[in-house]
Amino acid sequence: MANVVEHNLNEILRDSHKPALILPYRNAETKKADPIYLFNTELVEIIDKLTQEKPIKDLKPNDRIVFLFPNSVEYVAVFFAILKVNATACPLNPNYTVDELDFYLNDLLPKAVIIPKGESPASREACNKLGIPLYEIETKFVEKANVGKIPMLTSLPVELENKTLASWIAENKPYESKKNIALFLHTSGTTGRPKGVPLTHHNIFVTLKNIKDSYELSPKDTYLLVMPLFHVHGLIGVLLTTLYAGGSVIIPPKFSATTFWMDFIEFEATCYSAVPTIHQILLLKKEEDFPGKDKISKLRFIRSCSSSLAPATLKELEETFNAPVIEAYAMSEAAHQMTCNFLPPGVRKAGSVGKGRGVAVVIMDDNGKIVDNGTIGEVCIAGENVITEYYNNPTATANSFFDDPTGTLPNGLKWFRTGDLGYKDPEDFIFLTGRIKEQINRGGEKISPIEIDQYILQLGNVAEVCTFGVKSEIYGQEIECAVVAKDDTLTEQQLTEHCKAKLAAFKVPKRFWIVKEIPKTATGKVQRRVVSQHFEELAAKSQ
Repeated sequence: MANVVEHNLNEILRDSHKPALILPYRNAETKKADPIYLFNTELVEIIDKLTQEKPIKDLKPNDRIVFLFPNSVEYVAVFFAILKVNATACPLNPNYTVDELDFYLNDLLPKAVIIPKGESPASREACNKLGIPLYEIETKFVEKANVGKIPMLTSLPVELENKTLASWIAENKPYESKKNIALFLHTSGTTGRPKGVPLTHHNIFVTLKNIKDSYELSPKDTYLLVMPLFHVHGLIGVLLTTLYAGGSVIIPPKFSATTFWMDFIEFEATCYSAVPTIHQILLLKKEEDFPGKDKISKLRFIRSCSSSLAPATLKELEETFNAPVIEAYAMSEAAHQMTCNFLPPGVRKAGSVGKGRGVAVVIMDDNGKIVDNGTIGEVCIAGENVITEYYNNPTATANSFFDDPTGTLPNGLKWFRTGDLGYKDPEDFIFLTGRIKEQINRGGEKISPIEIDQYILQLGNVAEVCTFGVKSEIYGQEIECAVVAKDDTLTEQQLTEHCKAKLAAFKVPKRFWIVKEIPKTATGKVQRRVVSQHFEELAAKSQ
């Protein structure tokens, strides 16, 4: 287990002889870059300015503040500014709808919400409805002697019709913790209510060390960011770990297969990390976009995480891009990474997520007993990077954490049930075989099927609904939905339009099955895996 002293994450922004952030700023039409290289000195200056402005300057320790940004210097600066005053950063997906934001804001009870200037109409509507103070970040570029052009950020209040902080903030008891919570995330659950994941500075520091050591990251590395920063994969797995190692992070606003290799070559990247979906897109577009192995000689490794990578895809990636592919296993509750394979000359096994790296991993049966290698059971983990409780959810906490029956854990740590099934091979490499939990993993996005059910049931002509995941070569899983209608007026188009209005695009089912009944067990229960199998077989027969 790691031995990391409690610190504030701002400490990773130390002096360096290479830029911390590389911002390509490519022209939308010509694709030509007009890059800005930000060293930690300039980045800290931007951060310090924000800490002296509302709303961040008024925050107290563990106050929560929500912010919604794409990958950008604005995201990075707001994140570190919140942490610098010992408040809690609560990043949310900027593509969330008003209904989704309504849930998260009511759950988080933030002191304020911060968005890019002129963006996020859903945030404006949600904040106005709930009476939450809203601030915009305005970005202007200034010339600085001996440095060049740098962005300077200003936090501006937004006038809302509802000018009184909603009474629910006063009525609801704020989340109290004896620990300094750095980052607050939500993870999808099977009960329809996403669970709050409070990560301390210590949790994250332990993970940063584990990941740095796993991939031998150093100031020589330049990581190309392709995952969104509102996910632990992009935020902790790439941005924070690279800065912790003293390296540079290339931050395009979003993933683009067209500009991916341009950024990789121009800014001399050494690695990238992504979900299998992105790896497959790069392979599909290799004929038109990939410049050739000789152009990416600095590529040291490719990391795959957040969803299972097919062995065939791993093989094609290594052959095409001439670099080892390191598959990892991670989740929000563990501040991202738990296990991974090894860099050469170490062993890496296709289909395996490797071994625990700074994390204890065992396979247990339903009675909490460790099973023999080769036997499938639930993957359970323990480590200082793992949270100790879910936010305001004692039931989920009691169901997920349990005392050590092995007598091997130090410091009073508990085991955490991941909800994943798997086994260890004779060399203790871990192979995942399925999920106990029913959440859908679409390209690394963890989606609660019950959440989708609940929105579809808002339609007056829907009698019954069951959302489920089916296998997908591109996304790992795709979302489909079986619906029993009350009458003949219900159409697939109506269902799709309703979901698009209520849900983020990645949660909208790809296919709706309007049926007379949904398959049930002998006891009358709906089991999503059974429903999924039924409709996968039905789809295969119809082809």
